[in-house]
Amino acid sequence: MAQQNNNSGNLGFEGELFKAADKLRGNMEPSDYKHVVLGLIFLKYISDAFEAKHKALLAEDVQAAEDKDEYLAENVFWVPKDARWSHLKANAKQPVIGLLIDEAMRAIEKDNESLRGVLPKDYARPALNKVMLGELIDLISGIALNDAGDRSRDILGRVYEYFLGQFAGAEGKRGGEFYTPRSVVRVLVEMLEPYQGRVYDPCCGSGGMFVQSEKFVQEHGGRIGDIAIYGQESNYTTWRLAKMNLAVRGIDSDIKWNNEGSFHRDELRDLKADFILANPPFNISDWGGDRLREDVRWKFGVPPVGNANYAWLQHIAHHLAPSGTAGVVLANGSMSSSQSGEGDIRREMLEQDIVDCMVALPGQLFYSTQIPACLWFLARDKSNGRRRDAVLRDRRGEVLFIDARKMGVLVDRTRRELTDEEISKIADTYHAWRGEKSAGNYADVPGFCKAATLEEIRKHGHVLTPGRYVGAEAQEEDGEVFDEKMRRLSAQWREQKEEAVRLDAVIEGSLRGLGYGL
Repeated sequence: MAQQNNNSGNLGFEGELFKAADKLRGNMEPSDYKHVVLGLIFLKYISDAFEAKHKALLAEDVQAAEDKDEYLAENVFWVPKDARWSHLKANAKQPVIGLLIDEAMRAIEKDNESLRGVLPKDYARPALNKVMLGELIDLISGIALNDAGDRSRDILGRVYEYFLGQFAGAEGKRGGEFYTPRSVVRVLVEMLEPYQGRVYDPCCGSGGMFVQSEKFVQEHGGRIGDIAIYGQESNYTTWRLAKMNLAVRGIDSDIKWNNEGSFHRDELRDLKADFILANPPFNISDWGGDRLREDVRWKFGVPPVGNANYAWLQHIAHHLAPSGTAGVVLANGSMSSSQSGEGDIRREMLEQDIVDCMVALPGQLFYSTQIPACLWFLARDKSNGRRRDAVLRDRRGEVLFIDARKMGVLVDRTRRELTDEEISKIADTYHAWRGEKSAGNYADVPGFCKAATLEEIRKHGHVLTPGRYVGAEAQEEDGEVFDEKMRRLSAQWREQKEEAVRLDAVIEGSLRGLGYGL
């Protein structure tokens, strides 16, 4: 295995905990099992948070301890007595444990409006092994057992996030429908720096973009209340995962669901966001584009019916505030395709100067697809501007290209992740190019980054593939100059060819000796 990637932020025990939980799964499909496990982790979280607040109130005022408003004021869910984790733990070995969990979930939804229709309530179904349920409760009971308050909640939130990623890996292609790999999200967040304002994701999956945005604010000394979270998701099951994921983190949000999706029923039609982070499904062909030939969002051209990539880009551009910025994950083909008018739309986006930066990503980053991916960064205003404590330079008529295809380390046989250092290198390059003094001075690096003018891009037919602009590295990664390496490889090839000819002659002679005519 390649070197250890340290960007996961794990506590050190999540891996062993997931192995133990997965062992209990038996023959159950990961796609079903994740709801069983994540629902219980969520229940443990809100129960622990309630118990901590309940204990604190009891020490001050016994009456206040039974007042729901006291909990809501602290963003703590009210948990009825028979829905508390201690009650379920005491009955974990009872054959009716599935029924007790379902009743707990219903009681919590009844007393907490924001959780209506969110929690799983099918633990009593006959097909679900009740012995396994009891063992899961015992296993989850040990999470943050000796930690209190914020520490306990943070641990459970990180466990929930880790499990989401592991289930996405176990589900393979289907896992990509609800989970964007952590290192990809971190690149988007570190580059956009959502310190304050409205953060939006039109296809939010399980909410990973929002969790990482909140973490970024905390880690950089900002206030969580300075950002407002908005999102939309068309898959009801995934929407429920997002609601639980954000609740476990104590994140207030306005996440909408409808099965028509953001194109056909834009729930946040009037929203203008300061930051948009999105990982839309790649190259989706059945997005109903034939019913949306005329739309206010198609400012740069009508997107083709057979591919939603440029519909997503224009939907996102439409929802940007006057000084807003966006980061979007798309298939590599979006950078160069000229089919069905996509090249014309891309040209118009460039001529109207909304494209800020393009990043080519390494392969094998995603659970759901082997299609190579890239990051589009859009900016409504590339002129001089102020961002928190940084003054951005005038970037009009320029686009930054970053080629990160050689980055990343293998974390298993099929999947790669970007390291902390690589994420910082990409983000720092972008910040330096934008003119942020804290990031140092920007300079083109052959083989990695290039600030190209619009005139240069026109010469390339408005194609946005970074490899066309950054050029070749002066040296190969192993230190060999390109020409020297080619001579060495050519010599090796000649030697191998000569050896193959020699072996053919030996085999032919041996066969003749055995009487086989050739």
